[in-house]
Amino acid sequence: QETGNEEVRFMHLDLASLRSVRAFASTFLREEPHLHLLINNAGVSAGGTTEDGFSLPFQVNHLGHFLLTQLLLERLRSCGPSRVVIVASSAHCAGRLRPDSLGRPPPGLFSAFQDYCDSKLANVLHARELATREQDTQVTCYAVHPGFVNTALFRHAPLWLKPLLLPLAWLLFLDASEGAQVVLDCATRDGLEPLSGRYFTDSGPQQPWPPGRDDRLARALWEGSERLVGL
Repeated sequence: QETGNEEVRFMHLDLASLRSVRAFASTFLREEPHLHLLINNAGVSAGGTTEDGFSLPFQVNHLGHFLLTQLLLERLRSCGPSRVVIVASSAHCAGRLRPDSLGRPPPGLFSAFQDYCDSKLANVLHARELATREQDTQVTCYAVHPGFVNTALFRHAPLWLKPLLLPLAWLLFLDASEGAQVVLDCATRDGLEPLSGRYFTDSGPQQPWPPGRDDRLARALWEGSERLVGL
């Protein structure tokens, strides 16, 4: 309604529920014959556990997107050339993924923050491994750090922290439309196919932090994610 564009269609999807992800994918594949672009954009920074028993940030930010992408992948292939854009973050620099404990909240005082960083590292590695596996198809993939954007990401921050975060966000962060630009660039710019699997910022393709370049970890994350979502 806000856009006035009758080509925009809303379909309910709750990434904190693998059942919802499967239902969405089933409905989409039944009703929409074409899929050329998938932007995995949702993100939360709150603590908590999902109905599937996984930590909330890891499931919403990674596992739900992983399952969604896998369920839609054949349609993306058949409609190629097509692209998957995964909204990551420079917070992946502090990620510490352990394949034997995927989906469980990390220990410690700052568990929710560490969980968020781990999920963002998972985003970078997901893009890297997806690109490797799809290199003989017309599906390409990009991980994107959109900058620090003033969205509702901090709505679940502790009450004592909000007076510090919210003024900072209003003063220094990009607004949502500005933050969307690098995401849309990866979605629409011609000639990006040779850079599939790379990590992008508003300065273009960049090297991610060392954990984001670990191919062995990327493969272990993929296999662990398949196991956790029942693929």
